Amino acid sequence: MPVRRLNHAVLWIRDLDRSVEFYTAVFGFRLDHLAAGRAAFLSAPDSLNDHDLGLFAIGADAPGPEQGRVGLYHLAWEVGTLGELAEIGARLDERGALVGATNHLVSKSFYAKDPDGNEFELMWRVPREDWPTENSGLRPGPLDLAESLERWGPDLATGAAAGQPT
Repeated sequence: MPVRRLNHAVLWIRDLDRSVEFYTAVFGFRLDHLAAGRAAFLSAPDSLNDHDLGLFAIGADAPGPEQGRVGLYHLAWEVGTLGELAEIGARLDERGALVGATNHLVSKSFYAKDPDGNEFELMWRVPREDWPTENSGLRPGPLDLAESLERWGPDLATGAAAGQPT
């Protein structure tokens, strides 16, 4: 049977309180369960999952992720509208967590790192009818959020938020 979607992610982190604060403040995740100060389970708003993110604390001296080493590069979370992407991008920028922004042509994305250096992507899916054709010659480049907002507006829901298959 084929895989349908990612149900949840689990991260090793250094400080549980710091990471719970980050993911609840930036993403709006809710804390579902706290396990003896060593683990936390969080869910995205309106999620039907038991949890969407697990956090397991392994101590302040634990080494962080290293670019170019075997392991997870980043997680990608989809938002429903460009307005939501802009709002989360501003929160990430205020915290100094934003590390990049890309126009992938089929999506618009911000890249950021959590307090432990775990990288993640927040992305909005471009309506499929606006995806470039294979022979268009277009390539991914820097994100111009103002141009995207002007084209699609802040409230156009796409992907799962619009009831489209994930």
